[in-house]
Amino acid sequence: MTIESQRRAGGSFELCGTREIAAVGSNLPPFPKFPEISMTYVEPTLAAPMPPSSIDFAQVFAAQAEQSARIDALRPANRDRLFDGLTAAGITHVTVTFDGEGDSGQIDSIGGWCGDKAVDFPAVEIPFAALTWDSPEVEMRSLSLEDVVEQLAYNFLSDAHGGWENNDGAYGEFCFDASARSIHLEFNERFTSSELFTHEF
Repeated sequence: MTIESQRRAGGSFELCGTREIAAVGSNLPPFPKFPEISMTYVEPTLAAPMPPSSIDFAQVFAAQAEQSARIDALRPANRDRLFDGLTAAGITHVTVTFDGEGDSGQIDSIGGWCGDKAVDFPAVEIPFAALTWDSPEVEMRSLSLEDVVEQLAYNFLSDAHGGWENNDGAYGEFCFDASARSIHLEFNERFTSSELFTHEF
């Protein structure tokens, strides 16, 4: 029986997959209505502009410069106390090696020497004057000779070659000469270079 003849006979039919199934003598229920979906269009809006910065950068830079000057003023006395401590311990000089690259750098070794003989640092502490950002007062700390050497080495590196650990980085060596009361730095900066060649044939 075709769909059309089924309609004439007053029957009904259903569609199931690709087959037609007729239900003779029954009426199909009304097809349910889908609910209406309302769509709302929202106009894009720009974020409110940020308020102007209230930071006085000139004042910040001035405070930083003042802090650096105060730290520099403390350094000669710290260095003298270190040389006095090294001399009292029988250490003629100290070597410090450092290395860094890729935004990370560190001191690799600190060695004490008496002439050409390696010696250990004694378990003594000396005063070390320091400043912190959250206090205007000078803070006197008790540090070992080795710790004072390390602190001064980092300070001198930061002053002479700020950012030495960035990109290709750098490496080198300090020599704290207690006999001459001087500090010598050999600094090797790494860099990536390219060389241009042009040809016409």
